Amino acid sequence: MPEVSVLMTAYNREKFILESIESVTQSTFKNLELIIVDDGSKDNTIELVRHAMQKDSRIRFYQNENNLGDYPNRNQAASYAKGKYILYVDSDDQIQPDAIAYCMKYFEAFPEADFTVIYPHDDIQTPMMFDSETAIRKHFYEKSFLNLGPGGVVFKREFFFKNNAYSTQFGPANDLYSHLKFAIKGNVLLLPYRYLIYRIHDGQESTNRYRYLYLNQLYINAAFSKLDFPLTEKEKNKIKKKYTRNNALVILKYTLKTFKIRKGIEAYLKGEFKFRDLI
Repeated sequence: MPEVSVLMTAYNREKFILESIESVTQSTFKNLELIIVDDGSKDNTIELVRHAMQKDSRIRFYQNENNLGDYPNRNQAASYAKGKYILYVDSDDQIQPDAIAYCMKYFEAFPEADFTVIYPHDDIQTPMMFDSETAIRKHFYEKSFLNLGPGGVVFKREFFFKNNAYSTQFGPANDLYSHLKFAIKGNVLLLPYRYLIYRIHDGQESTNRYRYLYLNQLYINAAFSKLDFPLTEKEKNKIKKKYTRNNALVILKYTLKTFKIRKGIEAYLKGEFKFRDLI
């Protein structure tokens, strides 16, 4: 059985996927499987994956009968995993050759950790593990680190499924909601090594600014009404109010900058803001 399952979801990624695959198969850590799940690509993605499979027997390939969408497909990929640990490498990103070995080294050093995150700030120089309350307080009151994409996280597979995998109702903001959910339920290991090579291009979901305008608020509403944060009610209300203000301000700036008044109003309504939030 592979120790690590690397999960790669794909949709029309012919320009990037071979480089992504090679960054995994050329890893210094060898005891892995690479699971690729195509979500209905119309370009040459599938042909390129099949070509790569001829070179490395650790690659397993699946095709969805219907297009699932980003996060349902991520969960679908995870359902095929056999490893003790799972990590995502998006089909337009890459990882450093020693990335997986590094993560496994510190999972061994911190066996009580349930998942790791790439820590993007400079106040931690060596890996550190935090329990739920400490992690949540650090994220909200010191420096945020749970607002990163799936490519910056490694899970124990059992923990991932025990806590219902990734949420699917918040579009590109599903990772933001889910990482809060996971942090509430387990121990978080912060890794200061930025091993993910994140590629920015026009085809990314993150470039769709409009959807984030309201989805960022919907996930905040859901998080503070459904998740059991280790905080007082006063603290939760204050944090939610801060995020709501910021999200409302982003909509206002978007509207004033683009002159898309109808879009701004739509985002305000879809985000279920209250009138006092706008004021």
